[in-house]
Amino acid sequence: MKITDPWLTHKATQAVCRVLTDGGAQALFVGGCVRNALLGAPVSDIDITTDARPERVIELAKAAGIKAIPTGIEHGTVTLVKGGIPHEVTTFRRDVETDGRRAVVAFSESLHEDAARRDFTMNALYARPDGSILDPLDGLPDLQARRVRFIGNATDRIREDYLRSLRYFRFHAWYGDDGAGFDADALAAIAANLDGLARLSRERVGAELLKLLGAPDPAPAVAVMRTTGVLAQILPGADDRALAPLVHLEGNLPADPIRRLAALGEPEVMENLRLSKAQMTALARLRAAVPGTASPGELGHELGIAAARDALLLRAALLETPFDPACLTEVERGAEAIFPISAKDLMPAYSGKALGEKLAQLKSRWISSGFTLDRAALLSDQF
Repeated sequence: MKITDPWLTHKATQAVCRVLTDGGAQALFVGGCVRNALLGAPVSDIDITTDARPERVIELAKAAGIKAIPTGIEHGTVTLVKGGIPHEVTTFRRDVETDGRRAVVAFSESLHEDAARRDFTMNALYARPDGSILDPLDGLPDLQARRVRFIGNATDRIREDYLRSLRYFRFHAWYGDDGAGFDADALAAIAANLDGLARLSRERVGAELLKLLGAPDPAPAVAVMRTTGVLAQILPGADDRALAPLVHLEGNLPADPIRRLAALGEPEVMENLRLSKAQMTALARLRAAVPGTASPGELGHELGIAAARDALLLRAALLETPFDPACLTEVERGAEAIFPISAKDLMPAYSGKALGEKLAQLKSRWISSGFTLDRAALLSDQF
């Protein structure tokens, strides 16, 4: 079996590999680029592993005129930029010590040691520069069966980094076969190590959950997170019952992790995730629209087309009510409508608090009219 994808055969990428191999080092593609290529999925990042130490990688790159950036040199990673393409080159490593959050690593000359320290068998696949596959831990059958399985003992892998419990569900959502079910050993180990999740930073947990929710259909994975106790551990008070209906209603819309996160609970539930201010604002606006009585047109005017559509989808999923796609026409009309009254139209007859109240009253009338009342009609009896 060989990979022949354009990213691998690109002359710049092949040049990076030659710099290493001509210098007497190994150059092997690893991880996501190999996994995704074998699955026919898009490849965004090119990771290369080598037995050369990072200092040697930099030396070889500079001699060949290739830009070398020590992006994570303490962990053995150097980014080589050739033809505008970044290639992350990392020295073979083995774990020396782990504490459940991060590992102390040592450089290695063994491919097997490098593979053994990874998380899942499908991520321990390597490819030579000619595209031929190396499978030191028999991960290819798991990948072909879309079976997400920890390398070696699942409990050991989780205790090395408790984020791997969340990564398991994320990888299953993206690459697993829901019909074949979840790996029993993995779930047992995850359920037995829930306390370790509290040791993770909220930023890491939030980033991992958003990646999971960006999968085509994360609902089955999130449901199993609930049954194993993971969901309650990372998001106390979260409820995933509306997630599957929301995913169904989305149809062919691009996945939006914030829209889906809003289906799991109120903004205060999400404070454990330490999201950005913009993400929390978007989440709060969506949830606030659910119990309200605002019409599709009003939501379109207040939130814009995309956010109003998301709010209506979320409302239907959470309240278990039908969603009529025809309402999107009203959303668009509301988003395009421009309120014809400004504060100066009411001054000096109104000022201060009274001015604000009168503007709100007129705007409510205008929205109720389906945005049809013009300036003259709205002002006709105000003075």
